[in-house]
Amino acid sequence: MGGKDAIVVDRETDIDKAASGVIASAFGYQGQKCSACSRVIVDQSIYDQFVEKLKAKAEALTVGPPDELGNYMGPVINERAKNSILNCIETGKSEGRLVAGGEAAPGNGYFIKPTVIADIESKARIFQEEIFGPVLAVTKAKDFDDALELANDSEYGLTGAVFTDNPGKIEKAKEKFFVGNLYINRKCTGAMVGAHPFGGFNMSGTDSKAGGPDYLLQFVQAKSIAEKVDNPGGVY
Repeated sequence: MGGKDAIVVDRETDIDKAASGVIASAFGYQGQKCSACSRVIVDQSIYDQFVEKLKAKAEALTVGPPDELGNYMGPVINERAKNSILNCIETGKSEGRLVAGGEAAPGNGYFIKPTVIADIESKARIFQEEIFGPVLAVTKAKDFDDALELANDSEYGLTGAVFTDNPGKIEKAKEKFFVGNLYINRKCTGAMVGAHPFGGFNMSGTDSKAGGPDYLLQFVQAKSIAEKVDNPGGVY
């Protein structure tokens, strides 16, 4: 049903590893996955350094026909999607600072450059609305608690990830990051079939996860049956 998935990057983490996870989550399949990362929320103490890492990694991605194996990203699904995504990018430019991409990529196809827009506030459209394309919003958090609050500021609740080496913060994320699929120190996409039952809540689903035992109940109909039995003893 949709997602506006966030990755939280704590000050206590390997910044290169986190940046690589964000890039893979945001731009794999051109960002056309409900589980794709479209928000990254970064501790203020590493924010500028992290944005520079994202910029370099995004600009290194190649865009073009998918049958040319050197290309990391292919086209978005159709012309309508391309135009919609480019319109969202223009909105994002007015709400934040363009770091990478921001326009169509050359070639005979519906190609869009991987786009990173920094300094996005939580009430911005690019922070709240699903785009379903290669567009990543970057938001600064005061600390880990603030980052979790920002991550939860969404009507969606599908996937999320946290990059931190602090065990206490990992436990806090498990308790307070409200998503159906939470990943620790890895990307927020790529649930493994047979290992990760998949699904979200709120505007991201029905709570029962595909691949899990509860999902089998979606294929049956519940029936409530009541029978009145006459009992001379007066007990019913």
